[in-house]
Amino acid sequence: MTWWTGRGDLRPSPPPSARYAGATDATGRSPVRPVTIVALAATAALAAACSSEQQRTTPTPEPSASPSVSESPSVSASPTPGPSARPGQDGGPPEVAGAVARNLRVPWGLAFLDDGSALATERDSWRLLHLTPRGEGWRTRDLGVLATGPGSGPSVEGGLLGIAVEPDGGEDPRVFVYVTTAEDNRVVSATWEGGGFSEWEPVLTGIPRYDYHDGGRIAFGPDGHLYVATGDAGQPELAQDQESLAGKILRMRPDGTPAPGNPDGDSLVYSSGHRNVQGLAWDDDGQLWASEFGENSYDELNRIEAGGNYGWPEVEGRAADNPGADADDYVDPVAVWSTDEASPSGLAWADGRLWLGALRGTRLWEVRIADDGKATSTPHFVGEYGRMRTVVATPEGELWVTTSNHDGRGEPAQVDDRILRLTW
Repeated sequence: MTWWTGRGDLRPSPPPSARYAGATDATGRSPVRPVTIVALAATAALAAACSSEQQRTTPTPEPSASPSVSESPSVSASPTPGPSARPGQDGGPPEVAGAVARNLRVPWGLAFLDDGSALATERDSWRLLHLTPRGEGWRTRDLGVLATGPGSGPSVEGGLLGIAVEPDGGEDPRVFVYVTTAEDNRVVSATWEGGGFSEWEPVLTGIPRYDYHDGGRIAFGPDGHLYVATGDAGQPELAQDQESLAGKILRMRPDGTPAPGNPDGDSLVYSSGHRNVQGLAWDDDGQLWASEFGENSYDELNRIEAGGNYGWPEVEGRAADNPGADADDYVDPVAVWSTDEASPSGLAWADGRLWLGALRGTRLWEVRIADDGKATSTPHFVGEYGRMRTVVATPEGELWVTTSNHDGRGEPAQVDDRILRLTW
């Protein structure tokens, strides 16, 4: 496998493989879906398989390509409160202050460097981007393609996914990314130096891959260890298999070995029974939270416990909603949503609350956790920006949210995809 990067100070036009094909209509949205190398290579699989991000268990497309704009309340056990009932409110509702970047192709991972600049990944083009402040805006520099040729494999939901920067790395930190190859999903790392990367080296290999359910979110926790969210790779039974890396949240040292304090000292597995986790975040108390795609009924927000079993495939949603499931065997989610309201990906903690990006739900969920552990949720921007994927808190305490309208399931506007900057 060959890992390489290209460098350049000027951002070129998107390559033909990632360029939107077709004219826009009067609304600025495209009547034609984007065409990418990954999408073309996976056409047969897309027609025959289901997707965790939209199609659940039905292989045929939805009758309408328009995203859901329903503002029906969350199906969480706690109803969505009015403004006077919102617990522990620290700030008001979020507002979009502008776009950090436009005309991207499925931005998936975001991470900040110590100098305040940011690194981003594009899932389908495999490009790495460097975002730096410039005046009142941001400059986007294309760092080139991370992997090409035999190292990359066609996939619908796989590609160049999560990215994380090792904390306290100074000016030359190690950067980790989660990628889908022809053989597996894996974590690779390189040193950020002189505005570019050293040679990429594998850190963890052998995570099962598939066209769908590849997970991909990675993040360093307050304990300094790297957490890796994986999907079940289309084989639900793997989520309960403690010998498999699929359907898990993994916890490891930066060198890829099990982190001290794992439930099994010889294993990377931190929690199991997950279908497809794509969001990780820690609150002010150091508690880990994760967002997870359900199948047909419930998407989930989970409070992650070391050694916890979250039920998949025996349980979707709460154990009580699954006849015959033993509630004592599994950890229930803190909040659930119907799949058309969520299809959750990114998750962040900011301003004393959790923020969850919804793809099919085309909204940003604000989730507040009361002292008794119950969650209440409020939707924002329903249908305004299309599919909302990655959500990260900036060093300044704002939020960056990426759209995902070029992922083959949205309706991209002329400026999509975007990284939006949110303030209060």
